[in-house]
Amino acid sequence: MSFCNVSFKRSLLGLVCVIVLLIGFAAPVYALPQGNAIKDPKALLRYALPIENSDIRQVQSSLEDIAAQLRANRRWGAVTSDVKRVDRILLTQSDKILASVVDDRKSEAAQLIEQLKAGVAELTEIASTKDKSKTLEKRAELLDKVSTIEEAMVTGFPYEVPKEYSNLPQLKGRATIAAKTSKGDLTIVVDGFSAPVTAGNFVDLVQRGFYNGLPFTRAEDSYVLQIGDPPGKEVGFVDPKTNKYRGIPLEVLVKGDKVPTYGITLEDAGRYLEEPVLPFSAYGALALARPDFDANGGSSQFFFFLFEPELTPAGANLLDGRYSIFGFVTEGADVLGQLKAGDTIESMKVVDGLENLVEPKDA
Repeated sequence: MSFCNVSFKRSLLGLVCVIVLLIGFAAPVYALPQGNAIKDPKALLRYALPIENSDIRQVQSSLEDIAAQLRANRRWGAVTSDVKRVDRILLTQSDKILASVVDDRKSEAAQLIEQLKAGVAELTEIASTKDKSKTLEKRAELLDKVSTIEEAMVTGFPYEVPKEYSNLPQLKGRATIAAKTSKGDLTIVVDGFSAPVTAGNFVDLVQRGFYNGLPFTRAEDSYVLQIGDPPGKEVGFVDPKTNKYRGIPLEVLVKGDKVPTYGITLEDAGRYLEEPVLPFSAYGALALARPDFDANGGSSQFFFFLFEPELTPAGANLLDGRYSIFGFVTEGADVLGQLKAGDTIESMKVVDGLENLVEPKDA
């Protein structure tokens, strides 16, 4: 997302035209990725966790499927099947789920599994009354418990960040940010598992108070909301220790890869059909802004993506792989929709996960 006065929509339209031409000459090689993309930011964060336990993933996906079934003309028979599947897994595979939890969190996870079993019984009763609102509310409550269990399965940071970025802050895990804006509060979960350098830079700047009092500089309804341009001539963060502009490399983790791709868009790398772990398919995606001409020129400016399916359909958009997503707004989506250019971030604070921030080695 450029922080120059270049219309991103114009460049997006141009890229669409190029893709259309390519499709015409070589279909289906250049077809855009299709499918039922995940639009729930919390679900995307769950799937981005570096864990391997098929049973808890099945519990998760079955509970998530309930929302899809209720959107499809309230298919209560399918909802009942989802709930029964979760109940069966919890009754027969709890030991396998617990086996993947790290030792010092097994007691907590065991309690959560029992709470899930009781909650599923409640969900079964609620679903039998075909109360959509209460069903979705209970489902969300159970998924929060699933999230905690999955987080307890993470055994450590899953890969080594290239040494060339050791001079930059890195987030080796996740952090939660509480943001107070002139229109209300936001909760942001920043994911260092997928973008450790980008997320680390952001958390470091939050800790410095860099964003406190800054205005939103760009707001396009149903598209983007951008902030992070400091006062003065600079367009990014200048480290007071070095007096140098802190440039952050483009960083995108592709599904199936062990480490992110750095310094090049997936399009330029010839991987435009591959899916990032964190895609632009959810309202409130958080991504690093950068000049159009420099993949490694991002610094302090970032944008919230205000998902508009008609412009960038989930699973078939042209943003994935071109910008570094490093988190999502998990609470306050209604506030996000009210913010305009000139509104401000009054304060930002790391409320969880600060221990995952690794400062630069030369700091």
